[in-house]
Amino acid sequence: MAMAALTASSSSSSAIALLNKPFLPNRSSFVYCNSHARLLRSSASASVRPRFPSLAIRAVALESESNETRSSDQKENQTQSIEIEETQVFACPVCYEPLMRKGPSGINLKAIYRSGFKCGQCNKTYSSKDEYLDLTVTADLDDYNEVKPITTELFRSPLVSFLYERGWRQNFSRSGFPGPDEEFRMAERYFKEAEGGVLVDVSCGSGLFSRKFAKSGKYSGVIALDYSENMLRQCNEFIKKDNTFDSSTNIAVVRADVSRLPFPSSSVDAVHAGAALHCWPSPTNAIAEICRVLRSGGVFVGTTFLRYSPSTPWIIRPFQERILQSYNYLMQDEIKDVCTSCGLTDYADVVQDSFIMFTARKP
Repeated sequence: MAMAALTASSSSSSAIALLNKPFLPNRSSFVYCNSHARLLRSSASASVRPRFPSLAIRAVALESESNETRSSDQKENQTQSIEIEETQVFACPVCYEPLMRKGPSGINLKAIYRSGFKCGQCNKTYSSKDEYLDLTVTADLDDYNEVKPITTELFRSPLVSFLYERGWRQNFSRSGFPGPDEEFRMAERYFKEAEGGVLVDVSCGSGLFSRKFAKSGKYSGVIALDYSENMLRQCNEFIKKDNTFDSSTNIAVVRADVSRLPFPSSSVDAVHAGAALHCWPSPTNAIAEICRVLRSGGVFVGTTFLRYSPSTPWIIRPFQERILQSYNYLMQDEIKDVCTSCGLTDYADVVQDSFIMFTARKP
C-alpha cells in the first residue's frame, strides 16, 4: 500500500517518490487493496486510517512541505492512489486474493476501463479490453478456450444476446413471471437493508436489472456480471444509449464465472440472480460462492423457473421433467434445501405458476 511504503521510507523525499512512482507491470507499482476494506463506504472506515493514524498525518505533512515543487497533477495522482486503496473490491478468480489496482478510483465504466489489475499472489493481470473487465480464470489465455454446457453456451451466442431484451425475456410472462418492472420492485423490498452497499447482479445477461439497480441510486456500486461476452457487449451498448447514464454512474460490467466469483470473502452487500439458477451448471456450487462473497447480513435474491407449476397435472410431470432435463429446473423445497445447505438463512419465496422469487441472507 502507498501508506505502507511510507513506513519503510527513511526520509520525506523517498516517501514522496514512492507515492508518485509511475505504473510499471510489477507488484510494487500497484496499489494493494485490503480484503476487509468496504467498497465506497465512508472514508473513516478505511483500514489505512485506523491502522496507521500517525502515518496518515505524516503523509499530509510531507505533501504540505513539497507544495512548491510538486505540480497539481502529481497531487491529484497521489489522491487517486489513496482512494483506489479504499474502494477496491475485486479479487483474483484463481486464489481470491484482493487485486492490486492502478488507475482512477471508483466503480464506473470509465474508471474500470482506464485501470489495470494484478494479483500479487498469482502474478496474473486483468484489464478491460473489450468493453468489459474479464475476471475469469481463462482471461487472456492464447491456446485454451473453455466450453461450458449448452445451457451456458446458448447465451454466449450473438443472436440470443441480441434478442434477449427484444422479445426473448418478454415471453417469460407465459410461465408466470410478472414482468421486469414488478420483479424489480419485489427484489428491492428484499434489498432494503443492503441500500448504500455493493450489489452484484450475477448472470445479468444484457443488464436488464443491473441498469435498473444502478438507476435507482440506492447502491454505492452495481456490478453487472455474466459469463457471456456477447451479453456483456449488449449490456454496454444499452448503457451507452441510455441518456440517464454517464461515465460516473456507479456501474461496472464484468465477465466472470458464477462458480468462481472474483470478490474477496464477505465483501458484497447484495447479490441478485434474475432468471438464472436453472442455467447454472451447478446451482450448489454457485450458491455456495454467493454465500462466500456475501458479508454477514448480506442478502441474496433470485428468480427462476420451477420444474413444473403447482397446477401441472401429475400425469404430465414425468414427461415435462424428461423434456427439460438439460436445465436445472428445481422445485420450491429443493431451492430452499440448496440455500440452507450452503449456509444461508431466513429463506422465503413467492410462487406464481412456474415463477419463483426466493431470498435468503448470510448469518
